[in-house]
Amino acid sequence: MIMENKRGIGIVLTVVFLLLIPLIAMQFTKEVNWNLADFVVAGVLLLGTGLICELVMRKVKNTNHRIILCAAILAALLLIWIELAVGLFGTPFAGS
Repeated sequence: MIMENKRGIGIVLTVVFLLLIPLIAMQFTKEVNWNLADFVVAGVLLLGTGLICELVMRKVKNTNHRIILCAAILAALLLIWIELAVGLFGTPFAGS
């Protein structure tokens, strides 16, 4: 039980650290211009991905299946992030 809590805390701390990067960058340059909605969306995506991977780690017993499922989850995160950032697919989510 203690190890499960450590992984959860690690996920949350990683998300906070990753969100601190653009926050700090905004203090030094005008090129990074995030608003509250950007931080919320990024936080939800990162935390959701981490928690879903944690669920896979807890529930799936086969190591190969764990790797495949977590890789698919990370690929989905990457595709969503790319779409929101630059509109690779041209969906309405990217503002097109």
